Amino acid sequence: MDERRFGCDIDREIARHESGGEKLRLLLHVCCGPCAAGVLPRVAPHFDVTLFFYDPNILPKTEFIRRLDTLKQLLMHFPDVGLIVPEQSADEFFAVARGMEALPEGGERCSACFALRLKRTAEFLSEHSGEYDAFATTLTVSPRKNAALINTVGAKVAEECGVGYLTSDFKKHDGWLTSVRLCRELGLYRQHYCGCGFPDGIPHE
Repeated sequence: MDERRFGCDIDREIARHESGGEKLRLLLHVCCGPCAAGVLPRVAPHFDVTLFFYDPNILPKTEFIRRLDTLKQLLMHFPDVGLIVPEQSADEFFAVARGMEALPEGGERCSACFALRLKRTAEFLSEHSGEYDAFATTLTVSPRKNAALINTVGAKVAEECGVGYLTSDFKKHDGWLTSVRLCRELGLYRQHYCGCGFPDGIPHE
């Protein structure tokens, strides 16, 4: 990312655009419709946004499909936002989670899961560097997610792949409340667990 053109923080980049700066092309990793509902109202006016739905941790497969369908339902209200769903398999998640299945949410397994998803997003950006300027993630909108940790992981994989990452804490500016409100207004499905369900007894394939 060319620091001379833009910064590395989502809020600073929004302020730059509001002051007359160019719109950046943002590849936004998205974890689900509800989190996207809390983020898109803030970023869509200031970026050319394409969502990247890479979440092999979402189990079982029926849940993965339901969350993707919910995201598509939301995007009917954001017609200018694109969506990419790359090939993915739960085996990719199981490989990084092996041996950590019993750890509580928020521990090392979650860090490995963040790294898996954000690394694939960064790799996609690197492979399509002429189409996007930087990437970010909706993961930081959740009150149960550690935004500082997610941003550390995002910055690390961005450096490894030679691409730009915009740090964020989408909980700010009422991001989570916006998510709750929009889901209610639009009748969107809101899940009750992050994705893998470990160690909470959610059935897995």
